[in-house]
Amino acid sequence: MIYPSGRAVWTAAAGAVPAFLVALALPSLWYLGLLWICTLLAFLAVDAAAGRGRASLSASLHAPPQVSVGGQFTVHVAARFSGRQRAVEARVGHDARLAPMGGTGGALTPAAGGGSLDLRFQALRRGIAGFDRLWVRWRGPFGLVWNQVILPMDSKVAVLPDVSSARDEAITLLQREALPDGHAQRRAGQGREFEALKDYQPGMGRRMIDWKRSARHGKLLAREFRTEENNNIVLAIDSGRLMCEPVDGMPKVDRAVTAALLTAFIALKGGDMVSLFGFDARPRVSSGAVRGSASFAMIQKRAAEIDYSSEETNFTLALTTLAARLDRRSLVIIFTDFVDPISAELMLRTVGRLTERHLVLFMMMKDIELETLADMPPRSGESIARAVVAGGLLRERQVVIGRLRLLGAHVIEADHQRLGPALVERYLQLKREDLL
Repeated sequence: MIYPSGRAVWTAAAGAVPAFLVALALPSLWYLGLLWICTLLAFLAVDAAAGRGRASLSASLHAPPQVSVGGQFTVHVAARFSGRQRAVEARVGHDARLAPMGGTGGALTPAAGGGSLDLRFQALRRGIAGFDRLWVRWRGPFGLVWNQVILPMDSKVAVLPDVSSARDEAITLLQREALPDGHAQRRAGQGREFEALKDYQPGMGRRMIDWKRSARHGKLLAREFRTEENNNIVLAIDSGRLMCEPVDGMPKVDRAVTAALLTAFIALKGGDMVSLFGFDARPRVSSGAVRGSASFAMIQKRAAEIDYSSEETNFTLALTTLAARLDRRSLVIIFTDFVDPISAELMLRTVGRLTERHLVLFMMMKDIELETLADMPPRSGESIARAVVAGGLLRERQVVIGRLRLLGAHVIEADHQRLGPALVERYLQLKREDLL
């Protein structure tokens, strides 16, 4: 075992105390016992002094920069000594996002000038996990003393959401938007971006006619448009107290992050620009707008920085800060939750100003617990009271949703298992309808 503090741990032979008592019992052997004790203390002091080699010790800890939730990885600990080879043990300190598999320490395998140790860990929760310290201890030359040092470490591991299932869903949704030969559809005839000229056909709108080119060619030509790319998509994730409550064993904010990453993957594939914004009582995470599929790894890593919070969400500060950073019309997707109209009043005021320039989409999860309580059969007075209270909370929630829609915001209230696909389908629909 490695002790949590101290420079040296003194150990002595098992018979030291009985021998001392025997020496005291026999006055003729008193001097011999005293000499034995002094000799033992001298050996311990020499062993401690000779074993202290802090200046000659160097240790390092290496961990992978990122891992998915539920994934396993190896941490490599290495220590080097100058001088003779010594038996060295080490133990690492880690946070609660990581779980050791087989212990957090052990003896280092001897190597030239030092030793190494490999430890297995499993990532439990999303976020930035870290190894903050390293305990190293070794025996003195006589094996009587353990010398120990505590080395500060700053090794970070980004625990990312497992997006393997989200990628599969994204590929399926992209295939629906693709032609049989695998190329993406250009959505000719929709949008505002000019695509080509074609002969005017009966039934086309007169505003589609290009009069200058028609006069030049001697026949009516119509402009053909396609869905505009290079739109700005902002994924704003609320990580406040309400969003950290679990739904079916997983916090709401984790489900929101997974849905946001799925949408980011689709948007980057479609040529749009994506940025991430996380907030609770104040803005926490803000990434710049990026473009291209290669930027998805950066968005994924920044999503790991959205931490869990017990603070109430400050919508006024967060959305005002976000609006000040947007220099062009954007699709702002807000992942959040609320309980009643009173707590959402400040949010409604801020949203009204945000919708004047931007397209705002609220993404919320259905409250399965309230819906279950509201639908419970009236078997007792207590169950009736619970059903009445739950029904009242659901009605108040719908009042807030109705007010958001009156302000011009789009609202999706989806099941927690269909959050990502429902959002992607609405995003593609808004893009086809040229609302971005």
